[in-house]
Amino acid sequence: MDLKNKKILLVIGGGISAYKSLDLIRLLQRKSCSIKVILTKTGKKFVTSLSISSLSKNRVFEDTFGEKNNGKMDHISLSRWADVIVALPSTANFMSKLSRGSADDLATTVILASDKETFLVPAMNVRMWEHKATQRNLNKLYSYGYKFIGPIDGEMACGEYGKGKMSSPRQIVSYLEKYFKQKDYLKKKNIKATVTTGPTREYIDPVRYISNESSGKQGYEIALELSRLGIKTTLISGPTNINYSKEIKVKKVISGKQMLSEVKKNLPTDIAVCTAAVSDFTPLLKNKQKLKKKLNLSEIKLEKNPDILEFLGKNNRFKPKLLVGFSAETENLLKNSIEKMREKYCDIIIANDVSIKEIGFNSEFNEVIVIDRNGETQKIKKNSKKFVASIIAKKIVNSFLDIKKRLN
Repeated sequence: MDLKNKKILLVIGGGISAYKSLDLIRLLQRKSCSIKVILTKTGKKFVTSLSISSLSKNRVFEDTFGEKNNGKMDHISLSRWADVIVALPSTANFMSKLSRGSADDLATTVILASDKETFLVPAMNVRMWEHKATQRNLNKLYSYGYKFIGPIDGEMACGEYGKGKMSSPRQIVSYLEKYFKQKDYLKKKNIKATVTTGPTREYIDPVRYISNESSGKQGYEIALELSRLGIKTTLISGPTNINYSKEIKVKKVISGKQMLSEVKKNLPTDIAVCTAAVSDFTPLLKNKQKLKKKLNLSEIKLEKNPDILEFLGKNNRFKPKLLVGFSAETENLLKNSIEKMREKYCDIIIANDVSIKEIGFNSEFNEVIVIDRNGETQKIKKNSKKFVASIIAKKIVNSFLDIKKRLN
């Protein structure tokens, strides 16, 4: 049973669909889950604390500093207790509050204080769902890392029909089962991933170097998402300004040769994702002292840097089961990327047009095309790098599981 002994924290909000939370609690109880519930002020207009506590077999949390908390800070203890948080119904107003980072009640405070996955289950009128403000908030919440269950098409309480109807309790349970099944499987199998990210610095002398505009953010977000999906992930990073999460193991390097050396130390690996923008060339000799202008140097001799993606793709002894490369291009995006995928023996290539300043290098946003060996393409339109990473990570995991099935 994929939900057995899982700890689910439900946040019940103020919407007509709140009554469905009672059926959801019943279903989760049958799956042997542990359930705790936060009931918002507006949620109390639709369901009662007594009915919830009777079904969940737990006290209902309503106030940030209630009389029964015995000195505990509920917003911290609840967020640490849960395996996941599920907020339903997530109204347009609730989504707006979260998108602004509001923490004006126990529900929003717990969610902001949480280090666990939070699933939002939207429910609202179709026009409210389609409104530009709601869609802007949706994209912002995606960028913060929230996951969404629904909404679905259906008839609303108001009598209108369209997208905005809350997913049914059975659909919510099915979604959670799939989430935990995959995560538990990957953890149990001890799947290992190696992700490279950031630029490299190829020093000419003690103060000058060859590098590029890569911030390392996209690779970092992919590593973080893989880790949250249950994969044991190591991030090998060139020089960046990222404040790395403790959820992943990080190895810091400077040069391309150091990055290759660290990659080799981390072999064998099941999955390798090469997002790092390794400098193509490195000085043949690094001067020990700062070069002076008066020397009138006409040239600096360079040599090719090691190609880490090519090393992993062509080395049959250490080739990962799934190899993912990034193709940073300024022209002929698809053509050059597909050619690179074939030359480097990649299973997936992520095509990235770095000529557009609003996406790619040194930006908070990205827009990519995911290409697999079957020739299937998936365009991820401009969005936060966190959101783009979540889509790429799902593609990586699904592709890896498909390969495992074929091998078995």
